[in-house]
Amino acid sequence: MEGQFKILFDQMKIEMEKQTNTLFEKMNEKLEPLIEDNKILKFKVQMLEKKIEYLEKEKKRNNILLFGLEEKENSSFHLLQRVQGIFKEDLKINLETSDVSKIYRIGLSKENKKRPILITFANSWKRSEILKQKKSLKDVYVTEDFPKEVLEKRRELKTKLLEERAKGNTAYIKYDQLVVIEGNQNKEKRKSDQLTSPEHQHQNQAKKKPGSNNTIIKDNRRNAFDLMRPRSNSSSSIPNQSK
Repeated sequence: MEGQFKILFDQMKIEMEKQTNTLFEKMNEKLEPLIEDNKILKFKVQMLEKKIEYLEKEKKRNNILLFGLEEKENSSFHLLQRVQGIFKEDLKINLETSDVSKIYRIGLSKENKKRPILITFANSWKRSEILKQKKSLKDVYVTEDFPKEVLEKRRELKTKLLEERAKGNTAYIKYDQLVVIEGNQNKEKRKSDQLTSPEHQHQNQAKKKPGSNNTIIKDNRRNAFDLMRPRSNSSSSIPNQSK
């Protein structure tokens, strides 16, 4: 009796496995097109995200943010005049009215709060000129206008940036990437630059010249004495005619 139950159970098990496999095969047949469609949709979403990121970057390409300027202006034109005065005094850059497309403060106005100023330039070269000399600004500072995703990435990289600088390496963040130059490479580069610099070569030439001149002088003196010896011998061999 037990043997019959076992045979029956094994047959049921085999039949269930067959039905399960058949069911999975049918499900896979139906799911394969869906999986493929899902892959295509994911690819399209990624492309759209890249396109949006590019458009966002292009939109902010000619922008800078200025921080630290007290809110004393009564109009956008007055604000522009104040910014023009700062750039002229600190950076020695003449910012014309035609160089600026837009200028306004960001965020809601609050008491005792200096809202940042967004400046959109009509051309990128004026923006680049200001960013190159931004360290000369005294009471305010400027930064690039980064997209939100880039700002988050830069914040994440700051910890790594400080770690690399603590190791003695040169490190800085370029857009959303951390650039690290090892300290030994800097030393070797500076040493190579010094050796190949015109000033260093001039110093080497100056050091060599005194030695070479002394050698020539010594040789000339030695040769002069050598020339005098035969003359002295010949003069002693000439009889004294006065006698």
